[in-house]
Amino acid sequence: MTRRRRSLLINGLLVVVLLGAGVAGYLVFFGSSGNAQPTARTATAANRDVSEVVTAAGTVQSSFSATASFGTSGTVTEVNVKVGDAVTKGQQLAKLDPTQAQLQVDIAQGNLDTAALKGTATTAYRQAELALKQAQDALAATTLTAPGDGTITSVTGSVGQKVGGSASGFAVVTDLKNLVLHANVSESDVSKLKADQAATVTVNAMATQPIQAKVAQVDLTPTTSNNVVQYGVTLSLTAPPAGLRPGQSASVEITVSHVSNVLAVPAAAVQTVGNQSTVQVMENGVETRKTVEVGVRGDQYVEIKSGLTAGEEVVLPPVTTSTNTNRQQQQGNIPGTGGQRTNGGFGR
Repeated sequence: MTRRRRSLLINGLLVVVLLGAGVAGYLVFFGSSGNAQPTARTATAANRDVSEVVTAAGTVQSSFSATASFGTSGTVTEVNVKVGDAVTKGQQLAKLDPTQAQLQVDIAQGNLDTAALKGTATTAYRQAELALKQAQDALAATTLTAPGDGTITSVTGSVGQKVGGSASGFAVVTDLKNLVLHANVSESDVSKLKADQAATVTVNAMATQPIQAKVAQVDLTPTTSNNVVQYGVTLSLTAPPAGLRPGQSASVEITVSHVSNVLAVPAAAVQTVGNQSTVQVMENGVETRKTVEVGVRGDQYVEIKSGLTAGEEVVLPPVTTSTNTNRQQQQGNIPGTGGQRTNGGFGR
């Protein structure tokens, strides 16, 4: 055997040994089946508080907001308020030129006086009386007043402008002190809601200042958008922080059920099929399935009314030590097999 052939043979044997060692190491590290081994997890049944909450998104709104409009047509001669002014119900906001309206009142009054000479029981008198009332109402409509207590949040008119009556909004009055939250809940959750349930509101612009609230009203009719059915819910805010404004977006958690110091297990441990709930219990290293009666179901914990005792270990869903992605990446590059091979991996 020549020295060249002996050298090639030795190199080839070394490659085979290294390749075998790499594959063996891979199988030992990742498992011969390529699947991660599950890790058993347990949790102890213990007494704690359990709450069931309904979550929703909503918007801060004013408890009162109304548009003030003139009840007649005319030219604006006075604007008595500006945006930001606080007003009370009935306060004058603006005024139209009353000249024409006052003239109509004077004419109607003269007609009524004339009709009265022929007797107040006549048809002419009653018609003149009605005409005077209509003229007086038209004169009163030349003065715009606040529809309620609040703050002027919009003024669209100005002196000299011609307005066309109630169809044209002139100012908006909004109550900025008594704010509420309007949220929409799913049709599956609306049956759980009722008045006075406690809630926590988190305004996106004030995430560090949660606001306590209560359910004030649940709409009886739904709204449907893109085949999603939702019901409106109004919540009153307790001591809203300064700077809160209508239109700000928020999230809300409504506590629909709460129990204190009850036996509970993690929600992940409870399996429910139909009306029957069960848990897996670890007893002397062996898993045993038990039927349980559940009460309040929270996102994290579930109340256990019967079927378990405090201190029992319930089995949680297993976790894996690796992911499919990791396995796929490792299988694509088994140690010892990388690189391009020529003539079975033996070099010349």
